Amino acid sequence: MASQQQATLPTIALDETAVHAFAAKLRGQALRPGDDGYDAARRVWNAGIDMRPALIARCAGAADVIAAVHFAREQELLVSIRGGGHNVAGLAVCDDGLMIDLSPMKSVRIDPAARTARAEPGVLWGELDRESQAFGLATVGGVVSTTGIAGLTLGGGQGWLTGQHGLTLDNLLSADVVTADGALLHASAEEHPDLFWALRGAGANFGVVTSFEYRLHPVGPTVLGGMVVHPLARARDVLRFYREFAAGHPDALTTYAALLTTPDGIPIVALVVCHAGTIEEGERAVAPIRRFGQPVADTIGPMPYLAVQATIGAGFPPGRRNYWKSTLLREIPDEVIEALVDFVARVPSPFTAIAIADTHGAYARVAPDATAYAHRDLPFDMVILSSWTEQEATERNVAWTRGLYDAVRPFVPAGVYVNDHDRDEGQGRIRDAYGANYERLVALKTRYDPANLFRRNHNVRPTL
Repeated sequence: MASQQQATLPTIALDETAVHAFAAKLRGQALRPGDDGYDAARRVWNAGIDMRPALIARCAGAADVIAAVHFAREQELLVSIRGGGHNVAGLAVCDDGLMIDLSPMKSVRIDPAARTARAEPGVLWGELDRESQAFGLATVGGVVSTTGIAGLTLGGGQGWLTGQHGLTLDNLLSADVVTADGALLHASAEEHPDLFWALRGAGANFGVVTSFEYRLHPVGPTVLGGMVVHPLARARDVLRFYREFAAGHPDALTTYAALLTTPDGIPIVALVVCHAGTIEEGERAVAPIRRFGQPVADTIGPMPYLAVQATIGAGFPPGRRNYWKSTLLREIPDEVIEALVDFVARVPSPFTAIAIADTHGAYARVAPDATAYAHRDLPFDMVILSSWTEQEATERNVAWTRGLYDAVRPFVPAGVYVNDHDRDEGQGRIRDAYGANYERLVALKTRYDPANLFRRNHNVRPTL
């Protein structure tokens, strides 16, 4: 097996004595190229990412994480941190460095009386949802159930409950985090509040979170969900209707507009909904969507919250190549609608989708400086989700995605949601993700990670 790996071995030479001493400290595993499980551990959701760490530490608990941080600092290794591995930029894995793999850390504990959950960073949203829904509870989670809780939370966290309860990070009560010096700190509103502020939106820059504590809310088990589908030829009318409808959403209703291709090859525009209040209230809230135009399909109806959480993920399975561009919007101007209609008519892959997420309600009622996430005045998140299968199609798909992004940029604000960033965003775009909060983040990064050990991320650089 080692001989098959020879052509792609990492180029860095590790100190063997130090590696053996490090491995002996772990309750989990230390994997080298050629070891059983190495290739599976380095594989992430985006098949366009193919990187080979010199060492993978598959951590079993906080003590393993502490040991890994000390080892990386002492050996001057690049560090990547893997939770769910779903980040489109592939930041969970690195070439030649140390990958701190948190995916084995799967503990979840629900306190139904206090309505809280404590979960480790290897947990996926579908796993946390199953545990919390056993008690009729949930927190704001992603709309794809295979997404890891860690990355989504630390960057923001949009979900079907955002209108009622804000972003995922707005529901984070505390976190245990291993900082660059190897200390394990408990961050909350009372303890290390400055670090807690930074974790909520820019958290990947500040350490390795080993435990998340969330506020839970009564949800379901049945909600009103589904979609209304129109032919792509009606996209202009549907998107114009959507921008007007979304302006008056009740908090309990969250919607998406999406331009995509069905599995049988038919291009469509869809309005996807989830109403987390009563079914009767939901029926009234979505009635204008169902009455508009002449849809070719209407799947809206009562369904389990867990089913709503799993709906979108089916269209974005692992194993495809992916490239994203995105921007936040205050509104959906006609110029943006025209660009979307123009580009989607010549989309190079049937797996590609364009989604506009609506965030409103509780999301917008949080002060822009209350957390590191700043853009509470921008309620729409437009993401170009390009996806394809063959390596030779990469250049064509990336060029199409960049072309559409360039076409809409003159008509939208600078703000962007950091969890949508792909791997080629420049430092200016990272500043755009944090707006007026960026300089405070630089000061905190300089305090907590002055050597920038945690830089395999959308990096807030310390002052050197």
